[in-house]
Amino acid sequence: MHRTERFTDTLREEIAQIVGYELEDPRLTIVTVTDVRLSSDKRAARVYVTVAGDEAEHKSALDALKHAAPYVRKQLGLSLNLPRTPELHFVRDRVEEQGERVDQLLEQIERESEKKGNGS
Repeated sequence: MHRTERFTDTLREEIAQIVGYELEDPRLTIVTVTDVRLSSDKRAARVYVTVAGDEAEHKSALDALKHAAPYVRKQLGLSLNLPRTPELHFVRDRVEEQGERVDQLLEQIERESEKKGNGS
């Protein structure tokens, strides 16, 4: 594993700890940090999160994370003893949603092909 990959894994784990255990915002109880991607200059990081719930809960959680980003960044710098902590940008991770959509489409295709097969 490359140094940058190890560093982003460490960032993801630490951010997950801070979001999960240090932030006392009820909007964040259903948030999972899934990935962190650093910019090439390492000054910014996209933090990908999934939120269990409906669209309103997604928006509410992302608003809470955006508001808490400076605190999370400060705690991250302190806990990892970083000379320069990247600016954090929380982003909704849609991979799982897209996977569910693909599964639904495949099931639909399968049902339609079964109907055609039975109708002949």
